[in-house]
Amino acid sequence: MRIRPLAVDALVATALTSVALLLGPEAARQGQNPLDAAAYALVVLAHLPLVLRSRVPLLVWCLVHATWLVYIALGYWPVVCSFGPLLAVYTVASLRPGALSVPCAALMGGVWIYAGVVNHTDSWPSVLGQAVVYPAVLWRFGVVARRSAELTRQLRREQAERARREVAEERSRIARELHDVVAHHMSVISVHVGLARFVFDTDRRTARGALDTIDATGKEALDELRRMLMVLRADDDGAPAGPMPGLARLDEMAERVSAGGVPVALSVEGTPRPIAPGVELCAYRIVQEALTNVLKHAPGAHAEVRLSYEPHQVTVSVTDDGEGAIPDRARTDGGHGLLGMRERAKLYGGQISIGPQDQGGFAVRLTLPTAATTLPPSPGHRLCG
Repeated sequence: MRIRPLAVDALVATALTSVALLLGPEAARQGQNPLDAAAYALVVLAHLPLVLRSRVPLLVWCLVHATWLVYIALGYWPVVCSFGPLLAVYTVASLRPGALSVPCAALMGGVWIYAGVVNHTDSWPSVLGQAVVYPAVLWRFGVVARRSAELTRQLRREQAERARREVAEERSRIARELHDVVAHHMSVISVHVGLARFVFDTDRRTARGALDTIDATGKEALDELRRMLMVLRADDDGAPAGPMPGLARLDEMAERVSAGGVPVALSVEGTPRPIAPGVELCAYRIVQEALTNVLKHAPGAHAEVRLSYEPHQVTVSVTDDGEGAIPDRARTDGGHGLLGMRERAKLYGGQISIGPQDQGGFAVRLTLPTAATTLPPSPGHRLCG
């Protein structure tokens, strides 16, 4: 439960007033004029404004010191009524800039010296020392408190801004994942729906094969979407969501795209090895997006996917010999396709080139840095389709 600042200030003011009233009888024992009803009334008046010290610190300082001056001018022991002024100086220093707090601290020192004059003190070194040390120490504590509060507010602003950036980045990441999953699988399904409709009455076997591919592709899309949702909902006690697709599943992707009418040749060079899951997913998604673009914009073309494991990096390229819709495939203005490829590559410190080839067709080439850990070799070349 959070206590309101006004309630805290009220408690502080009540506590200081109580201490001052309990100290009142000590004046006579110190050889000072005993406090009468008027003195006690001034003591209360000098501390009551402290209830509003956080809201109007300068006004409270003025009221407290004015009451203290009247109290001193009437010849009463200054110490009894000094708690309010001391706290008022600290409050001004903690809430207002030095241009206002320094004069307030200096004026309090002047009032302290005036009290020594009125009481005809014989201990001027002590009075002068208190007039300098008390305001200076309280002012310093107040300045430290103000700077700490400013740093706390700045830290909160930075944390809020960081949280907003992280939310925006996470939304962008989710949008890319959804685009990659939905666009690829829906493109494959759309191609096979058209094929099944075209041959449904003349070639039932081909139509059945297309429907089987649609069924398998739809299930795979649902599995990936379900996996993404499990990752988003997962907590420390939740069940693992399972691995995201990686380079080991490129052959499945190649078969699926080949069944959609775009023969895909997949070749693997070098010794496959485990790499960071994020890097592997990045390469998988870029290959997926590139093949999806071939399905959309260059139907009937032949595509080639080359995956190369090198000592400190992995390189993957997707090329095709299609001729159609090159301008559409090169667009990056606001979509999640080719722009998403570049964002993924940049996120993992990779380099990517996207564009038409001189001899015709389109090419996507990606290089990602990796750790050099080896695994047993796998087949070096495969032709799907």
